[in-house]
Amino acid sequence: MTPSNGDDPMETGLRAVVEDGTVGLSRALDRSRSRPRVEESGRVVAVGHGIALVTGLPGVGGDELLEFDGGAMGIAFNLDPGEIGVIMLGSGRGTASGDRVRRTGRVMDVPVGEALLGRVIDTAALPLDNSGPVRSSQRWPVEREVAPIMDRAPVVEPLQTGLKVIDALIPVGKGQRELILGDRQTGKTTIALDTIINQRDKDVICVYCSIGQQGADVSKFVGELREYDAMDHTIVMVASGDGPPGLRFIAPYAATSVAEYFMERGRDVLIVYDDLTSHARSYRELSLLLERPPGREAYPGDVFYLHSRLLERATHLRPERGGGSLTALPIIETQAQNISAYIPTNLISITDGQIYLSPTLFQQNHLPAVDVGKSVSRVGGKTQLPAYRAVTGDLRLSYSQFEELEMFARFGTRLDDRTRATIERGRRVRKVLTQPERTPLDIPGQIAVLLAVTEGLLDDVDVEDIPAAETRIRESVARELPGIIDRIGEGEMLSDDDLTAIIGVARSTLEDDDGAQEETVEGDGIP
Repeated sequence: MTPSNGDDPMETGLRAVVEDGTVGLSRALDRSRSRPRVEESGRVVAVGHGIALVTGLPGVGGDELLEFDGGAMGIAFNLDPGEIGVIMLGSGRGTASGDRVRRTGRVMDVPVGEALLGRVIDTAALPLDNSGPVRSSQRWPVEREVAPIMDRAPVVEPLQTGLKVIDALIPVGKGQRELILGDRQTGKTTIALDTIINQRDKDVICVYCSIGQQGADVSKFVGELREYDAMDHTIVMVASGDGPPGLRFIAPYAATSVAEYFMERGRDVLIVYDDLTSHARSYRELSLLLERPPGREAYPGDVFYLHSRLLERATHLRPERGGGSLTALPIIETQAQNISAYIPTNLISITDGQIYLSPTLFQQNHLPAVDVGKSVSRVGGKTQLPAYRAVTGDLRLSYSQFEELEMFARFGTRLDDRTRATIERGRRVRKVLTQPERTPLDIPGQIAVLLAVTEGLLDDVDVEDIPAAETRIRESVARELPGIIDRIGEGEMLSDDDLTAIIGVARSTLEDDDGAQEETVEGDGIP
C-alpha cells in the first residue's frame, strides 16, 4: 500500500535513518568539544624558610594541597582574610615572589599497602634504600579521623618488648600509647629497636618514624634491623633533620596512615615516633614564621592538640571492625631530667603511661636505664599474662623500697641485718633486670629468672655472677619443664605445683653450679 501522504516507504525509512545519524553525530561532537574548566589561582607574595605567603585563592580550604610554578607543593595552613600562609613541602628554592599558585582540590596523602614492608622511604613515600620505586595502588590522607569510642575495644593483650624490666613492671598492651622519655643519650631509641626486633615471629607490623634525626643514626638503625632479620616486618619513614620543617611536621601523621592501613585489616601494628620533641620544634618554627601568637616556651597554643590528635589514632579495634590494633611508642627528649617542661607534661597527660630513663642508671651501666619509680603503665596488669602476675606481684614494691634504702646507705648509716638483706636482694634484682642490647628474652625465660630472684635463690650468688646463673636457669627450665613452658606461652595461670617445679629446677641448677665450683677449687689444691 502507498502512504496517504504520497511518500515512498523506503524513502521515509532512509530519511529517518539519516535524521537519527545526524542527531547522534551532533551529540558526539558536543561531547568531544573541550569545555572550559574553572581554576582558582593566586600569586606568591613572599617566600621564607619553609613557608610562603600567597594572595588570591578565595575558595581554598584548610590543609588543602597547593601547587606552585615549577612543581613545588605546599599545604594551606593560615587562612587569613588578606593572605594565605602555606607550609612548603620542599626546599622552595625554585619558588619566587610573583609565581602562580593553583589549587589541587585534595589534601596531602601518602601511599599505603603491603609494598611498603621492608622499605626505607621519606615522607612522600619516595624510596631511600636504592631498591626501586614503591608501587602502591592506594593513597590515604595523612590526617584521618580517629576511631569512635564505640569502635574501640579494651586493651587486654600484651605487646612483649623482650625486656624484663618493662614486661614485668611496666607492661605495654596492644593498642596502648606508652611514652618513652629521658635525657639525650640514655637509650630511648635502643628500647624501641629491641622492641621491634622482638616482634620478628609475633605477626606484628612495625613502623619506625624518624623525625629530625641525623642520617648516620638512621642508617645505623636500619643496619641493626637488617642484621637481626627485623626489616621484613618493618617500614622506616625518614624526615631528616636537614630537610624542610614542613616534611618533619607531617611525617608522624603520614606514618600513622601507613600503619592504620594494616590495623584496619585486622593486623597488630607497632609505631615508634622518634622523636616528638623534634616534631614540636618544627611546628614551633613554622608557627613563628607564619606569625602565629606564641605561648609558653614560644610554642603556639594548639601544640597540645598537635600531639593529641596524633596519638588518639592509636587504639585497639573491636572484632566487628577487624580486631586490629595500633600501639604507639612516642619518644621525647628531656633537658636535665626536667619532666615538668611543657612538651613532656603535655605528652605525659596524653599517653597511657611513661617509661623514664635515668641518666644516673645509664652512667652506672644499668641498662636499660629504666627508673622504675618514675615509670608507670596506666593499663597495668590488665595486659600481663597471668604467669607474670603470679611472679611479679611484690617485685615493684620491694624494688622501690630497695632504692630508698640504698640512698640512705650511701651516707654511712648503720644498718641492721634485715635492712642489709633487703639491700643485697635489691642489688640482685637490679642485676637481673639489667639486660644487654639486642637480646630480647622470651616469656618463659623471663618468668623463670624473675621467680628465682624473688624467691631468694640468687641471694648467695655474687652480683657479678648473676648473668651466668640466669642463663643456666633459663636453659634448665626450658629443657626440663617443656609442659610448663607451653602453658606459660598460651597464657594460662601457673598453679602452685608449676611454681614449685620451676623453683626446684632453678635451685638444683644453682646447687650443681656450686658443687662444680667446689670441685674445681679442690682440684687446684686450694684448701
